Order: sequence, then structure tokens, then C-alpha cells
Amino acid sequence: MLLRGVKVVEFASYIAAPAAACMLGDWGADVIKVERPGGDAMRHAFADLKTELKGNPTFDLDNRGKRAIVLDIGKPEGREALARLAADADVFITNVRPAALRRAGLDEASLRRTNPRLVYAIVTGYGLEGPEAHRPGFDVTAFWARAGVAHMTAPKGADPFMLRSGFGDHITALATVSAILAALFERERTGHGRLVQTSLLATGVYTVGSDLAVQLKFGRLASNRPRSQPLNPIATFFKSADGRWFVHNPRRGDGDWIKFCEIAGRPELAHDERFATGKARRANSLELVPILDAAFAELAFDEIAQRMDAADMVWAPVQSPAEVAADPQVKASGALIEVEDGEGGTFPSPAAPMRFPGADVAVRPPSPTLGEHTRQVLAELGYAADEIEAMYEAGAAA
Repeated sequence: MLLRGVKVVEFASYIAAPAAACMLGDWGADVIKVERPGGDAMRHAFADLKTELKGNPTFDLDNRGKRAIVLDIGKPEGREALARLAADADVFITNVRPAALRRAGLDEASLRRTNPRLVYAIVTGYGLEGPEAHRPGFDVTAFWARAGVAHMTAPKGADPFMLRSGFGDHITALATVSAILAALFERERTGHGRLVQTSLLATGVYTVGSDLAVQLKFGRLASNRPRSQPLNPIATFFKSADGRWFVHNPRRGDGDWIKFCEIAGRPELAHDERFATGKARRANSLELVPILDAAFAELAFDEIAQRMDAADMVWAPVQSPAEVAADPQVKASGALIEVEDGEGGTFPSPAAPMRFPGADVAVRPPSPTLGEHTRQVLAELGYAADEIEAMYEAGAAA
């Protein structure tokens, strides 16, 4: 495996930082998840739901294959054990707020004194500098709302809406992994690790960067439009006779417009002076969209799909989560990975979106139970059996 021999210490909770550590683990790193007493809040994500469903797939997604220990950094023995764990680690990843890390002697400067090769990665809501760097932040606040993603996503005049769980967190996790790998590469040349940081706010800004670049350059930006009022009336969503939605994204030029009219069964539209050019179609968008809506409403989805593919159009069906889970192309793309269920079987889970042909991992171990590996990891650090028992009795470990 690509990162075999790399030791990662994760002192984090929720999604963004644990997801980054999980990806490193998928690629072979030994990831030790350090939790405070009571555990990562995501362990309890389904605790309040009255359901017969067993398991916690949200937690499993970002914690598969890790080893888990419990340390109470409010106690000297717990802080010392975590510092010893980081002393021979390659990567320390955290989303604990910097002030708390400094108080516990677990900040970057303190850990680097005993481990100059350490790559210290910190994930925050708003960054490490500025008047609001201390603020707590989740993806719905720092990424979705503060970075402008919610505003730019909702059509003009529509109320803002909540994003799905972990949306900004997982994008931030990808950024965090990239930063960590760059720092590890640099360390191979210099022998020294470094501090790397990512934030939900900066990731949100970059995620909508193509649009925000226009705002930054020109001081203004067009609003997102509702489906019925697209800037390009063939770059929108349509519904088939059997109620299935699809989206079309035309290439530049008028070639796709002519083929699109043929697919819709309305070839005469291609030469209608109201729609013959891109400029004319934009000017008459409100008139053209209903015409195309009516045309596709007479065609079955399978017929539309066949015509689209035969013409090599850029299009896709709008799929439900159940349809995504059953989509053979999703599986073929490597978007899913099997995870052991602890009962001799496996279950599918989303995979990191990178593939390494010839080195792909087919199955990953399950997520650990709370404190499952505490004794094992402490023994690896050189703690004697009686010292470990004393830590348990003092509540510094569990």
C-alpha cells in the first residue's frame, strides 16, 4: 500500500479532519484515532433516532480501518500519552481549537520540539489568523453560509436551504489530504516537517471559485437562475414522459443545438429565427423552454437516453441516492469500497475519489469501537502493564 509505514495520529472529531485521516488510512497509513472520554460526537449520530436500523454508516465512512484509543487530556497522564504518541508520528491531524491545544501543550510548536519531522495539520472553521479565527465553525456555517456557497447555489428569489451532511467537510478533507501529502514530499527533501492548515471558509471560497473570480475581477456576479429561466435554454433540466429528469450541458457553438432539436423531435426549431443563434436563444429563453418541455414530455426516458448517447451529447440522468447505489458505472468508477461489518461480511461505502490502478484496496477493516485499541497502543509506546492500569484507574485512559 502506498503509505505503508506512515503513522498518523488523529486528535479530532466530527467529519473534515477524521475524513482526511481516513483517506490516508485507506492508502496504507496506520491511523490512530485519539478520542476524549465519551468519544467523537459522530459516534452518536443516530443515537436519538427511533429506528430498528443498526449501525452508524456516517461514522463508519470516515473512520474505517483506524485504531481507536481514549485519552483524557484534562489529566496530566492523558496529555503526556498523547504527546508521546505524536513524538514518533509522521502526521498529527486535529480540528481542536488552537487555544485549547496550547493550554494542553499539544500545539505545533510544543510537539515539534520533540519531533521536528512532524507534519502538523490543523483544520479550522475560519483559519488561524484574523479577528474571527477563534470562532467555532461547521460546514453549514463557515463553508456553506459564510463562504457564499448557499447564496450562489439558490436561484434568485429563493430562500436559502440547508446542505447535505458533510458536504463541505468532505471537500475540506480532500484539501487537507493534499496539503499533508505536499508536506510529506517536502520532508523527504528537507528532513523537516511543517504546519499545514485548511479551513472550511477557504475551502468554500475555492469551491465556488469560478464564479467568485468574476465577482473579484468585475465587482458583480449574475445570480443563479431558476430552471425555467436559464441563460442558455438548452443548458437546463428537462422531464421525460415517464417523469424522469435529466440535464443537458451543451458544448460551445451551434452543433449541439441542431442535434438537440432532432433529439427532442422538433428539428424545425434549429432554423427558427427566434432560436437560430445563441444570442437569439438567450433573448427568447422564456419562450423556448416551454416548447422543449412539451417536446420531451412526449418522449420516454429510455428513448431520450438512446438518442442522447447516439448523438454523443453531454447529459446525465438526475438520480436518487437509491439509483446511485445501484448504478453499475458508479461501482466501475471506483466510487465505492467494501468495509468489513464485523460479522464475516462486508457492506459498501463511498470511497475516496482517487484511484491507483494496480494498488486499489478492495476491502477495508471496520471502524473501531470506542477505546478498542487503547491498551495495545499504550503498550507500543512503552507503557508497562501496571502503568496502563494506573491510567485507567485515574481516568486518564479508557
